[in-house]
Amino acid sequence: MAAKCGSGPAFPKEVYGQTWLYSYEEDSADVRTYRPNTFDFPASRGRTGFMIKEDGTFINYAIAPTDGLEEQPGTWAAQSKNILNVQLEVAPGKTHTIEIVSATPAVLKIKRRSSEEQ
Repeated sequence: MAAKCGSGPAFPKEVYGQTWLYSYEEDSADVRTYRPNTFDFPASRGRTGFMIKEDGTFINYAIAPTDGLEEQPGTWAAQSKNILNVQLEVAPGKTHTIEIVSATPAVLKIKRRSSEEQ
């Protein structure tokens, strides 16, 4: 399992199993900010997000047609201590690379690189 190997992720245990929602109000030019779903967000028409599980499971939360959240299961593998490769079941063969810029229990900052921005 990628999470257990020597080149696995190096971020706090609290990052795992947490639903992280996109806090676009806090973005910078190339870094996206995510907060736990318990954060007091300003009003918004919807927020996307994800969950990283220690067992290699990745769940993407997209906005559903009814404005709720739609779970899109997938997997992740560590490329290095702060880079994850993510594959979603809805897009087989397509890998998204997520670079963890900083991680605390209260805020997660990432760069997402793929063939198309999400």
